[in-house]
Amino acid sequence: MRPEDIEEMRKLPLFAEVAPSHVEAMLRPAFLQRFPAHVELIHEGDPADFLHVVVEGQVEVFSAYRDRETTVSVLGPGHSFIVAAVILDRLYLKSARALTPARVLLLPAEAVRKAFGEDAAFARALAVELAFAYRGVVKELKNQKLRSSLERLANWLVARNTETGGRNRFELPFEKKVLASRLGMAPEVLSRSFAALVPYKVRVNGPTIEIGDLDALLLLAKPAATIDDPLT
Repeated sequence: MRPEDIEEMRKLPLFAEVAPSHVEAMLRPAFLQRFPAHVELIHEGDPADFLHVVVEGQVEVFSAYRDRETTVSVLGPGHSFIVAAVILDRLYLKSARALTPARVLLLPAEAVRKAFGEDAAFARALAVELAFAYRGVVKELKNQKLRSSLERLANWLVARNTETGGRNRFELPFEKKVLASRLGMAPEVLSRSFAALVPYKVRVNGPTIEIGDLDALLLLAKPAATIDDPLT
């Protein structure tokens, strides 16, 4: 990596409290790469050779079985993948691809494991990452098991509206087929669910979503802190 890139990467939250010598040992053999949209970054079943950290853009983590595929999560800047496979030196259980043009830091797995064993602050940072990932899995399991497709969409719209400033109008951050997969439904089910939200004054115009009656949508969604609140 170029010296200026190393200095930039030192500022990542993952390294906030890590000893400079350990950060240097991880960054020296690392790669900082740019990827166009739709390029696969890791493949399910391959050895975990790198810990990937999203620096810019969005990355879709997904899994496939036979002719079916599902989106597991969408990661933005500051998030890493896939920590468990790297720490345990196991195979990747998921694949990942650039959802948008992305800049990604690739930390060699061996260097990550060495720092994990020697630097308590780095071990804590990865433990926090794993803890959030686990809680995310539990929340998503509850979301999928306890809610209908319409309720899942309604809650996603409410959450996205909050994330974008609560203006009741926002652009979808990715294609509708990715949203459908993320919500655990087929694209045609997503279309029917959007149609079912018309009485709640939800309007869809291409990638633009307008919420005409937020109170009505909230009444349908009934957000739960233990499923929907990112701070719980």
